[in-house]
Formats: sequence, structure tokens, C-alpha cells
Amino acid sequence: MKTHDLMPFLTNLTEKAGEILTSYFNGKFTIERKDTSPLGVDIVTDADRASEEAILTEIRREFPGHDILTEETETVITGSEWLWIVDPLDGTVNFAHGFPHFCISIAVAQFNELVCGTIYDPLKKERFWAARDLGAYMNESRLKVSTAQRLNKSLVATGFPYDKAYSPINNVSEFSRVITKIQGIRRAGSAALDLAYVAAGRLDGFWELKLKPWDQAAGMLLVQEADGRVSDRFGSSMDYRSDNIVATNGAIHAELLEALTPAK
Repeated sequence: MKTHDLMPFLTNLTEKAGEILTSYFNGKFTIERKDTSPLGVDIVTDADRASEEAILTEIRREFPGHDILTEETETVITGSEWLWIVDPLDGTVNFAHGFPHFCISIAVAQFNELVCGTIYDPLKKERFWAARDLGAYMNESRLKVSTAQRLNKSLVATGFPYDKAYSPINNVSEFSRVITKIQGIRRAGSAALDLAYVAAGRLDGFWELKLKPWDQAAGMLLVQEADGRVSDRFGSSMDYRSDNIVATNGAIHAELLEALTPAK
């Protein structure tokens, strides 16, 4: 199976899931808490579950021997060379509040190397997609990271983990160090779209802590195929299983890493 042969299937799959999410977003949905903390900020909606069920059904029918790693459903990993990494709704808190910024993110790895991925914004009808060594695209337009050369001229994005109120590893100190060194900062609530926007040159950089594979896998590949740079927060190489990420246009990468590091 060739990687680019998966793209039509991924396109149809994410568009079908997007129709499901849009239907719920414009109608009614229920919200449940996934955590037991006093704040109860880790939530799931029936839209998440309906989107995921549709995605899993299609993958299992078309590729019955492939493994799937997804956010809401516990799946059995059998050791297949192929792994689908699925976020049926990235930006659930946005969705739950009626804030129109969310997406579906799906990546495919072969022998743990990302080979293709799609991030689809169903409200804007923007489909960001990439295949290994074949480039990154938004719909049919080729993507290229921004040309910003300095951090103080850059627009960057970040996010905060669900346990930020009671965990000391919460990105607050990192945010405080970076905020005074950049031109602008955004916290839009979807890591997948933040990474897609870095690939598209809409953002110059992005970092976040405590991410899961489904949050970042497709976005990582997009940034790399748009000639950007991806590392962990210490500048080391990483893969989709890392729990922290720094993604930039490359030119500002060293400066952003330095800003994230506490002074000795």
C-alpha cells in the first residue's frame, strides 16, 4: 500500500466526521466529565463519541488488520505495522461553549513513523493534509512555514493542560517567560489546529506540555512537510509519543527554546 493511496480515504473520513460534528454543534449535545477533579475540566460530549464511532467503523471496515489509537475508546493494539492515531474532536471545550474553533485530526504511522495525516476544520471547510516526502497542503494549496526571523516579531501559540489548577507542571511559568519576548501570543484551544497554522504560516511557532499522540501526530507531520522544525522543549528529536512539543518555522526555534528555559 502506497501512502498517497490513503489520502482519498482520509479526506472522505474526516469530511464525514465533520458533518457529524457540525450537526451536533448546530443542534443539541450532552456534556460529561471524564476526570474526578473539583474543577471537572476534562470533558467529553456525545459529539466526540459519535464522530469517533463513525471513524472507527470506517477504518475497521477498510483496513481490518490495522491498529487504532484513539482518544475516547480503548482499543487493542495487536502489533500491526500500521497505526491510525485519531482525535475525533480536538477542541472539545471550545465545542462545548459554542466557540467555533475545533477539528478532526487523524494520522497514520507505519512502523511508528508518521506517513500521512489530515486535520479538518469542518466549519471553515479547511483541510490540512500531508504525506511523508510529498509536502503539506491546505485543500489544494501547498503550505510553507512563515519567514519570521526573530521571536520578538513572531506570533506564537500555546495551551494549558487540564490539570493546570493542581499540577505544578502546568505551562504557567513557561507562558510567563515567553509572553514578554514575542510580538503576540494566542491560546485558541486546539493543539492540532495550532500545529496546522504553523505549517500554513499563520503562526510562527507553538509549544505545549502534556499532549497525547492524537493531539499532535498529524500536526507534527504537517509542520515537518512544510519545512518547519519540530522538537521537544529541550531541542531534542521526538516522535508522536512525546508528551511535549515545540514546533516553529525553524528560524525562531532556538530563541523559543531559550525563552522556555528558566534562567539559571
